[in-house]
Amino acid sequence: MVATRISNTETEINLAVYMERLDAYIASQTALNNTLCEGLERVQTQMSDINFWRHRLYGAKTLVIALSVLILHTSVVMGGFAALVNIMNN
Repeated sequence: MVATRISNTETEINLAVYMERLDAYIASQTALNNTLCEGLERVQTQMSDINFWRHRLYGAKTLVIALSVLILHTSVVMGGFAALVNIMNN
């Protein structure tokens, strides 16, 4: 068995290298987190825009349906009135 002895200088160098690598890792993770947060904020903004336009579309769709029902109802009532007038004239 070979006994290895590590001196204080080697330990300090290894510790310095480890700390430098750890700092680089922390910096890269911080940059990644910032990028992910910006992306999520953009997605949130886009979802808000999509919801806004979806609600406007639903409102327009409801308006068209209501107008269609109103026109249909008016046509039926006026047709019935015209038929009644026609029957009364004969």
